[in-house]
Amino acid sequence: MSDGSTKKASTLLKILDNAAGAKHTVALPDALDVRTIEAYTSILQSTNGAVTPLLVVESLAVLHDFLDQQEIPRDKIDVDHVVSVSENDLLSDCAARIYNKRKHKGVHEEESLVMAHSPLYFAGYLLDIGLVDGVVAGSVSTTSDVLRAGITMVGTDTNVKTVSSFFLMDWYGRTLAFADCGVVPRPTAQQLRDIAVSTAHNFSLLTQKEPKVAMLSFATLGSAKDVSTAHVVEATNILQGENLPFGVDGELQFDAAFDIDVAKRKAPDSPVAGHANVFVFPDLNSGNIAYKIAQRMGGATAIGPIVQGLRKPYLDLSRGCNSFDIVMSAAIAALMSAQS
Repeated sequence: MSDGSTKKASTLLKILDNAAGAKHTVALPDALDVRTIEAYTSILQSTNGAVTPLLVVESLAVLHDFLDQQEIPRDKIDVDHVVSVSENDLLSDCAARIYNKRKHKGVHEEESLVMAHSPLYFAGYLLDIGLVDGVVAGSVSTTSDVLRAGITMVGTDTNVKTVSSFFLMDWYGRTLAFADCGVVPRPTAQQLRDIAVSTAHNFSLLTQKEPKVAMLSFATLGSAKDVSTAHVVEATNILQGENLPFGVDGELQFDAAFDIDVAKRKAPDSPVAGHANVFVFPDLNSGNIAYKIAQRMGGATAIGPIVQGLRKPYLDLSRGCNSFDIVMSAAIAALMSAQS
């Protein structure tokens, strides 16, 4: 790990040590990946037993073949921390659950059995029945496959109807959340409301800081009118009409939300402007572009995408991730499980 990575790890893992509840087990279904194996080892060494990793594989033979091909000693993996799907007594029950959840979509029993053999779906099944506390995948699997398995097996949160994502942005000691940067392309006003609520909750959970939510636009508090800002204004009105445990304001331009001096000029009466730490973007285009600019040009470290809105934490990774990202996602899943 770099010095920056070590600092981030110590910060989040310190929060992890304070997480309520018993030890947490996090399933890793993208096990046939050197980065996952490295993360598995790091989790065991770095979380002081707060997180137990569980590799989910199609079979032990497949895992052993992979380890041999990569010249990784087999004894590096504790078989007590491995689930072999094809040899598991719960496989038929997993298939039955998939069939019951998906038969209205035209999925047949035979298809359900094939899906149950997938480590993505079986890991989700283990999460659904409470044998693990979280799932982290995506280093090999696509985002669509990860989300489909998560939504199928654990379902959505009862408090929101929108599955979304956010990034924790570490910018020279200032921790921010950017949402949604990875899931919902063109959110409606109600979806923006859900994204704001989910992100504020998870930001508070992970950082132990009070969220201050800025609903972003190219205009500040009506300084410009356009059809493209209407859903931001509507979402802000919905949020401000609810009895929420956090401050929210909009629509706000990013500079007004972020910079105190600009806020004094553009939104002097706003309780959020200049102090925002949760930034909700009007669409996926702007959110995704913004976090990459902040990361690549602004020197921010982006942790995520962190999937939210599911009943239990089933997190996605970028396929360009490294083993450190997997370790941190496992820690985040463990933290989120304490509140799910």
